Amino acid sequence: MISPVNENLQDFYIGLLLALISSLFIGSSFIFKKRGLLKLAKNQSTRAGEGGYGYLKEWLWWAGMILMTSGEFFNFAAYAFAPASMVTPLGALSVLVSAILSSKYLKEKLNLLGKIGCTLCLIGSTMMVIHAPKEPEVANMEILLEKMKEPGFIVYASLVIVSSLVLIFYFAPRYGKKNVLIYIIICSILGSFTVMGCKGFGVAIKETAKGRNEFKNWLTWVLVLIILICILVQLNFLNKALDIFNTAVVTPIYYVFFTSSVILASSILYKEWNNMKAVDVIGDICGFFTIILGIFLLHAFKDINISLASLPRAKKEEKQPQDKEFIMSQKDDDNNLNNNEDSNISHIVLEYHDDPDTPYHT
Repeated sequence: MISPVNENLQDFYIGLLLALISSLFIGSSFIFKKRGLLKLAKNQSTRAGEGGYGYLKEWLWWAGMILMTSGEFFNFAAYAFAPASMVTPLGALSVLVSAILSSKYLKEKLNLLGKIGCTLCLIGSTMMVIHAPKEPEVANMEILLEKMKEPGFIVYASLVIVSSLVLIFYFAPRYGKKNVLIYIIICSILGSFTVMGCKGFGVAIKETAKGRNEFKNWLTWVLVLIILICILVQLNFLNKALDIFNTAVVTPIYYVFFTSSVILASSILYKEWNNMKAVDVIGDICGFFTIILGIFLLHAFKDINISLASLPRAKKEEKQPQDKEFIMSQKDDDNNLNNNEDSNISHIVLEYHDDPDTPYHT
């Protein structure tokens, strides 16, 4: 029989593997969906950013959608085994996959700073995996329901719902096409609900697999409804953001806002940080900011042509001495130019004074 500690570690590594597969699929899906939207724009159809849904007839978009759905399925499964504060930040690897594939298939550059950013993303992700909590936060649906009744989560949920409605019905129609943050904030804060729902639904599935049918529990179906509504809204606004703005802009900003929202929500609802040592909390935070720095380098300087060959060399290059005759000829040319300018000025002054209609004082 497996001890509780070994079972927790086994679940942790299963969740880690599922999260890695999810990142690969989701990162690839951005490329397929973007190419489908670009192809649609060339055909002069109504674009997604203008309220069109012509992308539903484009096979490339559907290929991306299948990849994203598969990735989200693996991601959803990962939440059932591992903490959300570890699974969600690993989404940075999908940004890395997206950046590498974008340079090949969307002709977006990946320069030296971008490669350094990719390396930092890997380092930050490794730090978060090492320091992530490895104990389960919610054992069954009864404990989850008690946590959902706590004042802190009720206040958070109310703020998310009100903020989402204001952004969707007021700010999005007016400023959505001008400011990328509008669509991304909607996707991010609703995404935190999606993740919390997925994790709760994962608990229901695990309990059902152990012989206790949680599909008779009303809370399970409430979580399913929350997941479906939030995913549909997220997909709609994410499509609009990808259609109007550059993939290199949407992907990193979405990652930072989405991950921050999920970490905040999981700390309020599941209290994943309560049982962590101070060193693990610091390591997790440092890993997260390392990932953010990597994503910033990956995309902020993407249009700058920089490589190892363009970096300054350690040895100074000596300036080549100019030929003496060339220097003398340059001086002669400068003198002739100055003489011509003086002659022209004198000629203009003489013409001015020879004009009888020109008044002047003696």
